[in-house]
Amino acid sequence: MKKSFGFRSKNGVSPFGSSINPVRDSGHGINFQPGYRIRDKDLRKIHEAAIVGNVAKVQHVLLFGKNGLNDREKMNRTALHLACANGHSVVVTLLLERKCLLNLCDDENRTALMKAIECQEEECATLLLEHGANPNVMDVCENTALQYAVFCQNISLTAKLPFCDANTEAMNKDDLTPLLLVICERRGQIVEVLVKKKANINAVDKMKRTALMLAVKYESTNVVRLLLQQGADIFSQDVFGWTAEEYAVISGFNIFHQLISEYKERRSKSSPDNSNPVDESSEEDSSRR
Repeated sequence: MKKSFGFRSKNGVSPFGSSINPVRDSGHGINFQPGYRIRDKDLRKIHEAAIVGNVAKVQHVLLFGKNGLNDREKMNRTALHLACANGHSVVVTLLLERKCLLNLCDDENRTALMKAIECQEEECATLLLEHGANPNVMDVCENTALQYAVFCQNISLTAKLPFCDANTEAMNKDDLTPLLLVICERRGQIVEVLVKKKANINAVDKMKRTALMLAVKYESTNVVRLLLQQGADIFSQDVFGWTAEEYAVISGFNIFHQLISEYKERRSKSSPDNSNPVDESSEEDSSRR
């Protein structure tokens, strides 16, 4: 149940107000543009063939040296970029067999791997990873392949990328790690995958907000539960001095405050610092007798 508390921040501003929101209401540092805008006049022969998945023509162009394997068109896209964006795995396989460069970037500093993930072409993405594509290259917004995978809600690639040395703590220009990004985007299932991959649940964004604070802000009850089960820090403060518990109070959702209060109480009871000093003194006296 939601209840209004009329709570304001220590600086007279609610932490849920737009004035302290460090990221845009949508996107969170992801410039999401699946696919590519194509102008035929900007393309070379190899690019034209790659876009439509014409393997024979790609082979012909390479055989007669009309274009090179890694030639770029006007927007710095290679045949590999274009084949991946359009899901032509057979062309991708051919290019990989010919030892094309895997990590070249287009004008947005996106690799072919990023485009494959963004366009939900998982087979192409998997081929690239199997051939050693670098998952930690950053685009112009400083997102890596893992940020693309979580943003696109691709559970299998999110689980696979850490095994390919993807950095689970890479921060984009909004200081959002993949875990923080996915919480902002309300992708609960992906949060579970990242937590299982040992993502840092106490990472903070530009405003020093933890995953728990963001889960409260974006009203993700299951994520709040999960983070508390994993031992999330409830005492950390954002740039305005707010804790997760204060976020819970001001959210107006009783369930968040209840969950954090119960967690706090359990921790207090289990802490060694809370043992009764009188009892300890009595035990010590008894041992001396």
